[in-house]
Order: sequence, then structure tokens, then C-alpha cells
Amino acid sequence: MSNQFRVHAALFFVAVIYAANYSLSKDVMPVYLSPFGIVTLRVLGAASFFAIVKYFVARQDKIIGRADNLRSILCGVCGIGVNQLLFFSGLNLTSPISASLLQTIAPIVVVIASAVLLSEKITLPRVLGIAVGAAGAASLILSRDAQAAVYPHATLGNIFILLNATVFGLYLVLVQPLMRKYHAFTVLARIFLVGVIIAVPFGWRDALHANYASFPLKIWLEVGYMVVFLTILAYLLNNWALKYASPALLGVYIYLQPVLAVLIAVALGKDHFSWGKAGQAALIFLGVWLVSQKPRAVAAEPGVPLVPVQD
Repeated sequence: MSNQFRVHAALFFVAVIYAANYSLSKDVMPVYLSPFGIVTLRVLGAASFFAIVKYFVARQDKIIGRADNLRSILCGVCGIGVNQLLFFSGLNLTSPISASLLQTIAPIVVVIASAVLLSEKITLPRVLGIAVGAAGAASLILSRDAQAAVYPHATLGNIFILLNATVFGLYLVLVQPLMRKYHAFTVLARIFLVGVIIAVPFGWRDALHANYASFPLKIWLEVGYMVVFLTILAYLLNNWALKYASPALLGVYIYLQPVLAVLIAVALGKDHFSWGKAGQAALIFLGVWLVSQKPRAVAAEPGVPLVPVQD
């Protein structure tokens, strides 16, 4: 099996994992577990796993220096704690398709954050892309479709998802120097530890007092899916694939995730796809494509990751 095939397989598998989560989470929330309860189980499970693995594979590797330690804390806050709380709160209130489409805004945030924090050049096509993507996101957030009765607080949920994509886009820029300098498990163990400190105070009561005895097998499997596949396996595969995949290849999988999410949501009867959402998706996709185009003069320079990796 060639390395290129493994990279494609990893990125496709991650896209499927994320796409399925938009619909599967709806079975669990809010009847069996609250959004914060789910986040608590996820971060505790992942933090324990990464801490144990880090102990065996990178025991001597430590994050040193005030700047790197501060950066790792910010990564844990943005990439795990606040990110997860916003995502599941938003997904609980809005439809799977709307949430999956808004998640693709993250690359636009990456470009803006890179310009501010890393002095990366913003070209005219990128400015246009930011404007087009923002228009698509605003249209989706403010729209009221036939599912308004099912999701009466969809606007608030969409805003949470947009904020989630924003803080995760910032995380992608902040974490890149750490991933280049330290072992991946060192970074993941630290940021998930910070995520536990941020998220658990919000959800420990919900996680502790959930009526687990009433969970049917299907719900147990879906909870296990969110902890093992969505959190641990997806992070591992993404971090491995990002070492070998080109920005162009990552861009393909940015667009694939919401397409898969739509197919899964419609197939499972969790959502429906309208012409209005198709137009909003087109605007967002066009905006993401425009901002992902690097100037030719710097095309060979390593760019920031543009693939969402947080759900």
C-alpha cells in the first residue's frame, strides 16, 4: 500500500467520522445526555488516552519555555475546551446540515488569523473569498426554512457553530508551531488536559447524573463512537495525514465533509436538503476556495493547515 493511498484513506475516513457525527449526536442529545455531558465524557476519555500513550512513547518530551507553555494553554482553551462546548451546544439547537456547512468557515478564519498573527499576505482574491464566505454564512444563519418548528432556536445554534469554527480556526494557527517542535502526543496530552479543566466544570453534573441504565445499546455505541472515533482516532489520523498531505489535497476534503454530512443526514432522516441551502453552500464553498489560493510567489512556502480537525 503506497503512502499516498494511506494519506487519502486517512483523510477520507476522518471526513466520514466527522460527517456521521452531525446526525448520530442528534440521537444522544438532549434526551440521554446534554451537550455539556457529552463534551465531558469526550475530553476525559481523550485526555486519559493521550496522557497514557504520551507516557510510553514520548516520556522525556516536555513543553518548555514560558511562550510555548502559554501557547499550549491557549490551544487547549480554543481547540478543545471552548471549541467543544460551543460545537455541541450549537449542534443541539440547529440542523445537522446547517452545522456541517458552517464548519467549513474555519479555513477563512485561519487565513485571517494567519494575517494577524503570522503576517501572512492577504491578496485581493482572499479578501473577496472572505466576503463571499461571510455572505453565505450570514444567509444560512439568518434563514428560516421549513424546519423552523423542529429547530426553533436554530439561529442561536448557528451562531454557536460559527463561533466554534472561529475559535478552532484560531487554534489551527496557534498549534502549528507546537506540532513542529514537539512530539504530537506531547501536544495532544497537554491541550486535552487544558480542555478538561475548561469543559468539565460545565458538564460534570450532567455526565454524573445521566440515567445510564436507560441507555439502549444504540446510544451506548454512539457515545462510544464520539469518544473513540470522533475524538481519539480522528485526531490521530489527522495529525499523521497533515505531515504528508498538500494544501490542495486538504482543500478537497474540506468540501467532502459537508457533502458526506448531507448524504448521511438525509439518508437517516435527520434533515433535508433544500435549494436555499444549496445556494448558501455554494457561497461558502466559493469563499473557502478563494481564500485557500496562495499567492504564486509564496506557493512553495508551507501554509497553515486548512482542514477542520475538531468535531
